Amino acid sequence: MNQITPGSTPRPDQPQPDLAAAVRRLAHTNVLVIGDVMLDRYTYGEVARISLEAPVPILAIDREVALPGGAGNVVRNLTALGAATAFISVVGDDQAGSDLTGLIGGQPNVEPWLLVQGSRTTTLKTRLIAAGQQLLRADREQTDPIHPKLAERLLRIAVDAMAATSVTVLSDYGKGVLGGDVAANLVQAAQKTGRKLIVDPRGSDFARYAGADVVMPNRQELAAAAHMPAENEAQIVAAAEHLRRQHGFGAVVVTRGNDGMTLVDDHGSQHFPAEAADVFDTSGAGDTALAMLGAALAAQLELPVAVRLANLAAGISVGKVGASVVREGDLLAALTPQHSALRKVVSREEAVEQAERWRHRGWRVGFTNGYFDLLHQGHIALLEQARAACDRLIVGLNADTGVRRQKGAPHPVQPEAARAAVLASFACVDLVCLFEEDSPEALIEALRPDVLIKGANHAIEDVVGADRVRGWGGRVLQIDLLAEQLPQPVTPVKG
Repeated sequence: MNQITPGSTPRPDQPQPDLAAAVRRLAHTNVLVIGDVMLDRYTYGEVARISLEAPVPILAIDREVALPGGAGNVVRNLTALGAATAFISVVGDDQAGSDLTGLIGGQPNVEPWLLVQGSRTTTLKTRLIAAGQQLLRADREQTDPIHPKLAERLLRIAVDAMAATSVTVLSDYGKGVLGGDVAANLVQAAQKTGRKLIVDPRGSDFARYAGADVVMPNRQELAAAAHMPAENEAQIVAAAEHLRRQHGFGAVVVTRGNDGMTLVDDHGSQHFPAEAADVFDTSGAGDTALAMLGAALAAQLELPVAVRLANLAAGISVGKVGASVVREGDLLAALTPQHSALRKVVSREEAVEQAERWRHRGWRVGFTNGYFDLLHQGHIALLEQARAACDRLIVGLNADTGVRRQKGAPHPVQPEAARAAVLASFACVDLVCLFEEDSPEALIEALRPDVLIKGANHAIEDVVGADRVRGWGGRVLQIDLLAEQLPQPVTPVKG
């Protein structure tokens, strides 16, 4: 792997074959995360009137989403990269704690240790959102240190988990899990087991993390901890170096928002400019960067390469809406400057995220679906007219298993990979999303398109999802097909 020379500035517009190879190694790692978990609840709706009781908007609730936040969001990002993750945290004996236990346990490749403290309140953050803007955030939390007996149990579990993982990440949100001497004891345990430890710190007392391999403060936290100014690059380097000497840190990685990241270690300093093309939402970007740094070091990448990837992941994250995760495909796409049609073929989760970004821009999202086995003039006409009716078009494509269940052998004539690649090559198609179910209803529900498009040869009552789309204010468009455009039966040629 090519090394990045300290003091150099990587250029994000150049091909990075070494970084692409590094990204592919992330899925073969294992990481331990310890820290404050919280439940992030998002309540979406529409504001059409003001209350008569008080001068406040009335939110007509449309849907609610609950996600693990804080250290739980670090875990989400690690699993999105394919890394096996052990997670240790503390919740209360309440509904939010129960919800978190289910959400964390339902993620792939996660070994959760969510300890319960009966008298404790699980941190819950509720956000009310309309038209892409937060109207209000309501927090319920308890920030005092966890019970000493529970802290002892947490440390015993952590020592065993460290032995089974490559890197330990401490995600400190100041909610009590890493309070008292817990953080210091975990650093000492990592040193004894020979495992690298990364800290996302909170507060100004960095002595609690003394001896950590990497600490990752933002600019404000750096200034408060070092009691030094951190307004420009020279000041940031000086403050970071002061903290390294004072607390024995191996390296300090300073996150600087729109100014990127700065690494200060034994080799000097290196600055990584921000790589975000569009900024939609900064929530969760720090968790994404922390997860990436942990996975990269677990993959035994050099620290400058790990920071470069963390900076890239943060830039991708702020281009998404909400606390979204960054996946291997996102990173590889960002590292490859040339356009590839196959990037349009995405998972359901990626399609949902992209649809949210498009709607955030005010664009209408359209959806159509079908087998698209042997493409003909009728298919092309349908797709072009569908794209003309919206700003971005997502095509739902029946997977091979679904086609065989519905049509029997020898269908499909073309495998799903070939059908998806051909669809993605059309300029009028913006995304292609495979679905395994016989009906696209679940995909439509997840995507929530503004326009649902089908051929007029389907009766309106037979258009799957029509009622749902009209229910959330969308429209259903039926496109007339000429006789010669209608699908004709295909007899496969044997031999």
